[in-house]
Amino acid sequence: MEYKFSAGLAALKPSMIREILKSSGTTIPLAAGNPAPDAFPVEDVRRLSAEVLAESPILALQYGISEGYTPLVETLLKLAKERYGAAGDNDGLIVVSGAQQVMSLASQSFLNPGDAVICEEPSFIGALNCFRSFGAKLVGVPIEADGMDLSILEEKLKTEKNVKFIYTIPNFQNPGGTTMSWEKRQKLYALAKAYGVLILEDNPYGDLRVSGADVPAIKSIDTDGLVLYSGSFSKIVAPGIRVGFVVAPKPVIAKLTVAKQTQDVHTPMLTQLVVYKWLTECDFVGHIEKIRGIYRRKLNLLCDCLDAELGDFITYHRPEGGLFVWAKLRDDLDMLSFCKAASAAGVSVVPGVAFMVDETAPTQYIRLNFSTPSDDDIVKGVRILGAVARDMTAKG
Repeated sequence: MEYKFSAGLAALKPSMIREILKSSGTTIPLAAGNPAPDAFPVEDVRRLSAEVLAESPILALQYGISEGYTPLVETLLKLAKERYGAAGDNDGLIVVSGAQQVMSLASQSFLNPGDAVICEEPSFIGALNCFRSFGAKLVGVPIEADGMDLSILEEKLKTEKNVKFIYTIPNFQNPGGTTMSWEKRQKLYALAKAYGVLILEDNPYGDLRVSGADVPAIKSIDTDGLVLYSGSFSKIVAPGIRVGFVVAPKPVIAKLTVAKQTQDVHTPMLTQLVVYKWLTECDFVGHIEKIRGIYRRKLNLLCDCLDAELGDFITYHRPEGGLFVWAKLRDDLDMLSFCKAASAAGVSVVPGVAFMVDETAPTQYIRLNFSTPSDDDIVKGVRILGAVARDMTAKG
């Protein structure tokens, strides 16, 4: 039978990262983006899961409301206001099945085929593919050391038709590792207001700061109902529980809720209850400080190794947090050939093309992850990458 897939999915390729991970069982996974195994609050989750199933089994196993478990919604709104500065009096919140679902709900709610989404370039492949699947025209804006190039952003806002929203990861951007400055956050908001465009502020890494000072959320200055703020527990509790949230103006939340009903009805109650108990009964701040220590050590180790083994072959911006280093190969090294040679030598890295709006555009960048591999594998993996670079250079 000939299958006729939807236009949105017909030309969409599988995630390059997910495909790399399928075959990375015997390789050192510098391509991954999984949290460090020792960052999971395993004992808390084990105990809380048992308590939920012992004390409230029917609540945990029954259908829930689409907006989310009400005590969790209330707790998250308080957290969003007090910790992240990302909720005002006119905002509501729904619990989602991982922050990736926020991209899907926003796309379903706002995009018609051919509408434009302005994205940082490079940007998170999961969001790019989501927007593509809804028929969006992706418009890339390069990132600088302090975030999106706002002069190019304004030019795109002037010239592109039917721009529905601007997608940004302002803290420790994936894959670029950059943090948008406070000055640029304010200017980005002003541009969005001037051109009547929404902002989708994705903040999965904000709690993973290992140096420098926190920068207020764009949502903190949202007096005009322009910002949808996405938060996640994937990086601070566990990605497998699939619990995130979105804060947005109440009329937008109402529409996102309708969209969620068509996708998965509600986020699983068992994991919502576990997250609720974890937030209200465990040491949230202490846990954040613990995992920041883990990632500070691993980031420093990766950067030290890169400087020692690849200092002659790459340049990179040292991030203040997050999970990734975005490294540019020297111009005489073919990026895709380097990635293939690294894989053959037992180290997986992600080619930079995976994160570009135009996947055919040339790039010399690769993304490196420091959270997933062990410390020993970071040292070994970067040593192998250095050997690959030297071998390629020697062969010309």
